[in-house]
Amino acid sequence: MKLRNKINLYTSVLFVILLVIMNILGYFVFSHLIINSELKRVRIETEMTVAGLNESLQTIPAEDLLRAYVPVDGMIRIIFPQKPSLPTVTSSASEQDLGKLDKVFYKGEKSAKLTFNNKTYAFVSVPIIWMDGDVANLQVTSSIQPSVDNLNILKVVLLFVTLIATISVTISSRILSQLITNPITSMIEIMTEIRRSGQFKRVDLNRKSKDELVEMGETFNHMIDLLETNFEKQEQFVSNASHELKTPLTIIESYASLLRRRGQQESDIFIESVEAIQSESVRMRELTEQLLFMAKHNEHWNIKKSRVNLFDIVLQSIKSFQNAYQREIELNRVENLWIYTDEQKLKQLLFIILDNARKYSEDLISVVLGKENNQLYIQIIDRGIGIPETDQNKIFDRFYRVDKARNRKQGGTGLGLPIAKEIADAIGAKINLSSVEKIGTTVTIYLPIDEKSD
Repeated sequence: MKLRNKINLYTSVLFVILLVIMNILGYFVFSHLIINSELKRVRIETEMTVAGLNESLQTIPAEDLLRAYVPVDGMIRIIFPQKPSLPTVTSSASEQDLGKLDKVFYKGEKSAKLTFNNKTYAFVSVPIIWMDGDVANLQVTSSIQPSVDNLNILKVVLLFVTLIATISVTISSRILSQLITNPITSMIEIMTEIRRSGQFKRVDLNRKSKDELVEMGETFNHMIDLLETNFEKQEQFVSNASHELKTPLTIIESYASLLRRRGQQESDIFIESVEAIQSESVRMRELTEQLLFMAKHNEHWNIKKSRVNLFDIVLQSIKSFQNAYQREIELNRVENLWIYTDEQKLKQLLFIILDNARKYSEDLISVVLGKENNQLYIQIIDRGIGIPETDQNKIFDRFYRVDKARNRKQGGTGLGLPIAKEIADAIGAKINLSSVEKIGTTVTIYLPIDEKSD
């Protein structure tokens, strides 16, 4: 059974069950109150009759008194325990059959509802002291049929209301189930279309609503975004790997073939081939690591932010870089530059920029720290060959190299700056590059000042 039908069925059945239970309880409670009210009324009338009999019984004949106090639609009589009772007095000829009711003497008060000849009556019996000192029962039977008729009308009304409510709730639950399941149906249709066409699509959401269905739709769209991003990264990885690994593999294959043919006879060729194979192997390893790094989505990078001193991070990075490459780097000293960021990712970003400056300049490298427009910044300045203006808007593209021959010689893959851009995006930083050919390049990393870093 479809979810829409389940919602419709369960809602309707539960509502009808609750409505029937409430109507039944309401009817029985109201019926009980009405019957008790009628019995109380007849009891009060009987007590008034007893008082009247006690006052007038000595002067007025008993039958006349009973005729004066007989109910409008009913009967009155006096029952003795051991001697004949007085004649039964009824209100009209239509009620004469009430005299056929069994004459039973009760020791105490008695009240009950009884049905006789398809009519409902309230029966009350109270003990009285007769003129000769005997104890007798004054029994009054009064019709409560109008109240019973009203209860029957109430029963019909409740039944009609239940029927109308059932129809209404069935229609409304169908509408409700459609409203609830429409986003789900839409997602099913979109998933079916994605499976059929292979194209990623999103669910159109009603942004005004903030219920769970909208949250489910947003989660679905976010999942599709992740899938699409990962799919694109996978395609890029396969395309990039097949494109970039082709050259070093070809070189390795060529030199391996050369080694097999002439390596044993010519030592120069042997040395050249081994060095070339080793160099290309190292480059392939670095390229593979970079490709795998870029294949990751930002959310899978396990970003761990903490409050750190920016000057200390930059100083540590510069010292490690100087020890590795023996290059001179100057740094202006600025204290109390606190930032809330991922320390390791920021160091990795600095190493990439410093490594680029090392590769394409031989002079002093300068690093400047500062604060501008509520942002901290790190400037890495080299005095190298610079980048032509026409190439500056492409340097963050994957595998783009300004001078392909020179980059091959330096071991570049064209992935350094794109990786730096990805890291910067992951930690919320921005990279700005300005360069003048044959003068140098300045790379500025802007870091937002988070409220936690104050």
